[in-house]
Amino acid sequence: MAQFAYRVLTPAGKEKKGTLEAKSRDAAMNMLKADKNVVIQCEEASALQKGLGFSFGKKIKPRDLSVFCHQFESINKAGVSVVDSFEMLGTQTENSALQGAIKAVHTDISKGDSLAVAMRKKSGVFPEMLVNMVEAGEASGSLDTAFNRMATQFEKDAALQAAVKKAITYPIILIVVMVGVIFAVMTFVVPTFMGMFADLDAEMPPVTMAIIKMSDFFVAWWWLMLIVIAGLFIGLKSFSSTDSGKEITSSMAIKLPGLGPVKTKSACARLGRTLCTLLAAGVSMVDAIDITGRSMENLLYKRALREAKEQVMRGVPLSRPLKSCGLFPPMVVHMVSIGEETGNIETMLENVADYYEEDVQLATEQMMTIMEPAIIVVMAVIVGFLVIGIMQPMLTLYDSLS
Repeated sequence: MAQFAYRVLTPAGKEKKGTLEAKSRDAAMNMLKADKNVVIQCEEASALQKGLGFSFGKKIKPRDLSVFCHQFESINKAGVSVVDSFEMLGTQTENSALQGAIKAVHTDISKGDSLAVAMRKKSGVFPEMLVNMVEAGEASGSLDTAFNRMATQFEKDAALQAAVKKAITYPIILIVVMVGVIFAVMTFVVPTFMGMFADLDAEMPPVTMAIIKMSDFFVAWWWLMLIVIAGLFIGLKSFSSTDSGKEITSSMAIKLPGLGPVKTKSACARLGRTLCTLLAAGVSMVDAIDITGRSMENLLYKRALREAKEQVMRGVPLSRPLKSCGLFPPMVVHMVSIGEETGNIETMLENVADYYEEDVQLATEQMMTIMEPAIIVVMAVIVGFLVIGIMQPMLTLYDSLS
């Protein structure tokens, strides 16, 4: 999927800018025109736009898609037709981007398109996995079951993403707070205290002199530090969107202490849950591996499953490429191998997903349990260093006065 920056005139005559994901520029143009927009400009997004996460649309989260699937299943089970179901969902869906896509699908199926074909036109909104499940459900006459399975899939995805995000966000917040406190102390607090000792002829302790020099640097060059930090952030974001950047960040993500195991377990859980859902719906093994690979966030896992797909097409059991890539734990390989031997691979994949989804939650909690006191200890050491540097000359002053 590529990201495209666009500028359009809406049916109401207002100009709108934003970005969207699509397989090609033509696909992006079709998505924009499906909402009856007049396309003024549609080009692949620049590195700066990608790096800054430039987007004016409200992102569609797995939780939104889960609610959508549950609502459709409930309405359709009540005997409402697919066309009327989408008409109702188009008026009650809160997410504006999803609401627009639902209305576009309603228009297309009202003209005679199948639901899968209409949803595929909105590939930037509806994941390929959902479209394939809908197509299988239409072919087998079990559309309700397809949406029920996808609702469960999106719920699990949302919980998994929340756990991983929590594991990453919490330490970052603590570190940012720590840096902010140090910056404030060095810029405002230390100069106030050190001004008291400026007129003293007494020699300052080495710790105090070090703090004074650091404080002077912060006061004189705070603006340069902010520019450097902002430049590093934008540079890293831009670099991580390139092919070489994705390669490096993907490799680092699974090797970092604490975070690496969480990322690996998250990938195992997604592999099990996605493959299980697709195979249960009647999707072929090759297509299921292809869709699962594209759903992976880490480039190394995408590549591993792409190679696994090619080997499975040649008749090689899935467990063999999963083992040879070295990215999946032995338990995953053994469970898949047992499923292949017994002909019960869907159940084994579901067991893998259940186990690793729970393990991600536990690993996240353990990492936070370790990180919180570690960061607090580091902050205590820094604060202690500053207190010692400030208190030493004050004690010297009191001794001279006495």
